[in-house]
Amino acid sequence: MPNSTSADKQKIVLVAEDDKFYSHLYETKLHNEGFNIVIAEDGIQVVKLAKLHHPALILLDLIMPTQDGFETLKILKSDPELEKIPVVIMSNLAQEEDMQRTKELGAIDYLVKSNITMEDMVKVVRKYLK
Repeated sequence: MPNSTSADKQKIVLVAEDDKFYSHLYETKLHNEGFNIVIAEDGIQVVKLAKLHHPALILLDLIMPTQDGFETLKILKSDPELEKIPVVIMSNLAQEEDMQRTKELGAIDYLVKSNITMEDMVKVVRKYLK
């Protein structure tokens, strides 16, 4: 029988979002859906928290202070300890070249924040945590 700690760990979602409104929205919605949420406000914090918590999924914003999401994604995917963690981009950058660049860097999906509902975001999280 698996212990609850390992089961809980499987459900950790690291949300990288510097906008307080969005981070609170995501945290509340995902927590209410039964996920354990860790919030990072910049790219450097994302890498530190990913090493500390080994989340099952990272939702990564691209425009963040200190270190942007592109650089953060590059670091995550070049670290043997973190490279297998799936990363979904959640950004308001909707340019095709930004989407293509993140795919090339190793992101598994790209969601435009202004075009997605909270329910759709939860469906995407569930899809990649199966």
